[in-house]
Amino acid sequence: MSSEKLQRILYRTDGPVARVTLNRPEQRNALDADVVRELKVALGTADADPAVRVVLLRGAGQHFCAGADLTALHEIAARGDPVENLQDAISLGQLFIRMRQCRCVIVAAVHGNAIAGGAGLATACDIILAAEDAVFGYPEVNIGFVPAMVMGLLRRALGEKLAFELVARGERIYAADAARIGLVNRVFPSEHFDASVEKWLLGLAARSGSALQLTKRLFYGIDMLPVEQAIGRGAEVNALARFTQDCRDGVQRFIERSG
Repeated sequence: MSSEKLQRILYRTDGPVARVTLNRPEQRNALDADVVRELKVALGTADADPAVRVVLLRGAGQHFCAGADLTALHEIAARGDPVENLQDAISLGQLFIRMRQCRCVIVAAVHGNAIAGGAGLATACDIILAAEDAVFGYPEVNIGFVPAMVMGLLRRALGEKLAFELVARGERIYAADAARIGLVNRVFPSEHFDASVEKWLLGLAARSGSALQLTKRLFYGIDMLPVEQAIGRGAEVNALARFTQDCRDGVQRFIERSG
């Protein structure tokens, strides 16, 4: 862990899983500059730990994350410094980029509300697991604001029409509907959510670390590429994967079983 002491999030490792918890339950885990900075520290720590394959991101208390800390946001805006406001916005955008660049697979476990910036944080994860009672939404338009940072991710995840409707109407969407449109990967019963997440998570973490890392890098690396270039990039990763120890061991086990 970095020498910086974490105040607003919790971080611990459990074998191949790094567990990151937003720890402001009294503020419904609202995002402010300190939370964003500490999340970057936690991701950097996980990324540098060769034992970690998966990062689990969740919120303490009743909610995942209720969005930006509006009090802090109002104070920054009231100071009237456009450079300060731009730097604050860029910092959140850098977090989302850092999540995509992290070699570890990042899984959001969402219960309660994931609203505005909280929905954006979940969307920036590679996979979203949701409890039946989870509620998502990008309601910034309702207060004259714009869900600007998440749009590039949401549009890729859902396509133009669905993504635009979500950000233009700002309505809440419940877990079952979020799964139906492809925003959420899995929905688990609320009463068994923690156990279901653990079982699913350990299944993912049991996969080859090198294969997961190469898969994530290729998956996002081919975004928006012409199909010919995407296939070419895939061939390069295919060849590289053959030289990893995990692949060699896996092929050897398959040959021995088949023989």
